[in-house]
Amino acid sequence: MNLNAALTTTLGFRSDLKTREFLPTGLAPLDAIIEGVPRGAISEIIGPVSSGRTTLIHSLLAASTSKFEICAYVDTDDSFDPVTATAAGVALSQLVWIRCGHNAGHALKAADYLLHAGGFGVVVLDLCQVPPRIANRIPISYWYRFRRAIENTPAILALVQNEPMAKSCASLMLEMRRKKTAWRGAPGFELLRGVELEALSRKPVRPATATFKAKAIS
Repeated sequence: MNLNAALTTTLGFRSDLKTREFLPTGLAPLDAIIEGVPRGAISEIIGPVSSGRTTLIHSLLAASTSKFEICAYVDTDDSFDPVTATAAGVALSQLVWIRCGHNAGHALKAADYLLHAGGFGVVVLDLCQVPPRIANRIPISYWYRFRRAIENTPAILALVQNEPMAKSCASLMLEMRRKKTAWRGAPGFELLRGVELEALSRKPVRPATATFKAKAIS
């Protein structure tokens, strides 16, 4: 069996768009409106700090590694927390963590190498802390190149940032929001009990919102 056939058998991918496979995020309210994250495509997860982007990414990585897939996290600004990821169910033994030392150029090159190498279930490209003056200078040709690299593979490129970057090259766009924060304890000694988050699907379906709870967010 060749590599493509093996990946198709293992990850359930079909190159025909009509039979495109989806990876459930593990967040039932969200999966109810988007079916899951499409394989062979770019998905953008956007939102401000503490909007729930990391909660969603950890859930997606946990879903992928639970299927014994190998994943990669391209960490532009050293923001990935292995302890929190493990608590969310991510199997670190199946995760390649690439730290890019606050260099967006290195992060883009690392993502390029990973996507063209193949064999990954989910590749996360975290550009959340990249300054706008740098993010706005990233050529759109990168996103076209990334889209072509994975369009006939079972891989998912999850692009995480504050504002849309891939735009027309992305098949899915989710905008994360913090809806409500719950505290417990006496005034001045409150402890965080939980957070209610919203995910607004902006693409490809008509706008729809899913609400779910989380304890740790970013």
